[in-house]
Amino acid sequence: MKMKPIVALVSILLSVTNAHAAPVSFNDAWRTVVESSDALAAERANIDRTQYMQDAASDLSLPKITMSANYTRLDKPVEIKPSDLAASTPLGQQLQSMGVNLSLADSMLTSQLTKRDVFTSSIRAIWPIFTGGRINAAQDIAKSQKDEAKYMLAMKQQAKFEDLSKFYFGVVLTKHVLQTRIEVEQGLKKHLHHAKKLEQQGQIAKVERLQAEASYDKARVERQKAARDYEISQVALTKLLKLSSPADLSTGLFTNESLPPMSAFLEKTLAEYPGLHILDSKKKQASGVIDIEKGKYYPEVYLYGNYSLHEDDTLAAKTAPDWAVGVGVNIALFDNSGRSGKVKAARSTVDQVGYLRRQAEQDLSVLVEKTYREAQQALEEFNSLKSSIALAQENVRLRDKAFSQGLSTSLEVVDAEMYLAGVKTQRLAAAYQYVISLSRLLAVSGEMNSFNQYQQYKGLEV
Repeated sequence: MKMKPIVALVSILLSVTNAHAAPVSFNDAWRTVVESSDALAAERANIDRTQYMQDAASDLSLPKITMSANYTRLDKPVEIKPSDLAASTPLGQQLQSMGVNLSLADSMLTSQLTKRDVFTSSIRAIWPIFTGGRINAAQDIAKSQKDEAKYMLAMKQQAKFEDLSKFYFGVVLTKHVLQTRIEVEQGLKKHLHHAKKLEQQGQIAKVERLQAEASYDKARVERQKAARDYEISQVALTKLLKLSSPADLSTGLFTNESLPPMSAFLEKTLAEYPGLHILDSKKKQASGVIDIEKGKYYPEVYLYGNYSLHEDDTLAAKTAPDWAVGVGVNIALFDNSGRSGKVKAARSTVDQVGYLRRQAEQDLSVLVEKTYREAQQALEEFNSLKSSIALAQENVRLRDKAFSQGLSTSLEVVDAEMYLAGVKTQRLAAAYQYVISLSRLLAVSGEMNSFNQYQQYKGLEV
């Protein structure tokens, strides 16, 4: 019996896709996501940024060396006259009181210290040797920020792993459902053909043929809907993998005979979940802020030095030293930066992070237990429906045979076909739910790399 064109087109579409698209396993798809995801690339760029900030913080321990040059224009040259010197000494003051005129001496012995145009240049160095722990605290904060960026990348990867699981196995599921709907349509088409023959022979009433025809039309609608769902799921996965056309997926739905104990997933999650490490990094950063603000209460000790690079041809320049070194101390007698309030605010942040971490541990415990039980439930449902499929298949065979002999109604045949399709779909949905729950458990516990073991070495393909 020939299939109608639309059924043939769907079957050809599936076969052409399988024939020409390169098979993509789940592991291949995951590698593609890791390499091509813009969201993950952004997190890696953030890690680079924090690394550069950490390098910048490490430079705080180095001396600061600057070179400066200054040009100054004075209103007049700086000069020293004998009369000025005499006025500053007791002998000179006595001579002036005696009426001694020093104008001749001024005209002959006036000394110019600087010209009106003054140019100076020098190299200055300041090296902090004690800052109350502020430099070390700033470096620790920068390191914690880099660690936080790494854990943010790990969290993004976990989220992408779960997204890929939903999209990838969603395509697998909808493809199986489509195939089931095609089988139902073909079965009801065959049943309609038999009903027409039996009606012509007068063995069944017209209403039986109409029932078979209506059921067949409904099966076509369900098959078309399943085909659209399959196409939509393919579009989502294709966009996620950044492919130009849908790929043939080589990894199917699977189940396992059993799961490791829930305590194994829970312990691993509480020890490795990146979100908890992010909170730990936040706590370290807040503690670093406390150390920085406390350091402002201590004096700042530093070494300094200055070396003159250029000297004008003046008396002042000749008498000035070429270099100078020393030790300096800065003590803040009154600080308007609000250091006391900042210390209290940072302590409140430490307390806040502590509460958030405890709440996060509780939420993770609930998530792991809930997901684990969902996986177990899906596994139990999948295994329990095996006998139901065998029963439904036998029921279809018997109802179809009985209808051909006039011992069964069309409605009974349709109900048998629909029940078989429903059981198949329910079993596929249970396998899909198991795989999704398993991928979530592996993601939150940091065991994504072991997915391949569950699928290839311990998995039972559906």
